[in-house]
Amino acid sequence: MSLKNQHINLASISQRVSVCSACDLSKDRTNTVPGEGNPNAAIMFIGEAPGFNEDKTGEPFVGRAGSLLTDLLDTIGLKRRDVYITNMVKCRPPKNRDPNEAEIDSCSGHLDSQILTVNPIVIVTLGRFSFGKFFPRVPISKARGKAKKWKGKIVFPMYHPAAALYNPSLRPRLEQDFQKLNEFIPNVEGSPKKPTDPSTKPKQLGFFDIR
Repeated sequence: MSLKNQHINLASISQRVSVCSACDLSKDRTNTVPGEGNPNAAIMFIGEAPGFNEDKTGEPFVGRAGSLLTDLLDTIGLKRRDVYITNMVKCRPPKNRDPNEAEIDSCSGHLDSQILTVNPIVIVTLGRFSFGKFFPRVPISKARGKAKKWKGKIVFPMYHPAAALYNPSLRPRLEQDFQKLNEFIPNVEGSPKKPTDPSTKPKQLGFFDIR
């Protein structure tokens, strides 16, 4: 898929999200939060659900957890514009509660379309709900920081940045996992993962500990 078509497809997905009423979360939202970033990203981050700040702005990860995510990306030489960031559900659950199964199921088509369009090499799941989409019976406490194969892609589970804000003891583990991500993706520098013209070479990604 060309970069132009990726832009068009993501814009179309965002439009569908903006008018979606498939679950009750649509009733109280201020804005939908479809996702943002590089449409040709090698790395896609998937969180759980928008919070208060995301609902106000329509942008993912803009609160305290978003600031931490930005800082963690910076430690491995990446900017938000280099990756694609989205959530399992695209509307804020009341009082920032966890999304329920029905809400996740209602939004799954939007997320699946985003994965298909961006076609990332690595999917970083942030939190247990995100990881559960791909490996529903594996506890994240045992899986975090270990790359796993899924339908020709790499799923790399991490704790959600918000968890490290509520429980500071988790932050070193989150930092360690970002360093692992950096190690098995040695040449990610924000360049497209696929060439957009004949003079552009695709980046090379090496993997380790694939289970």
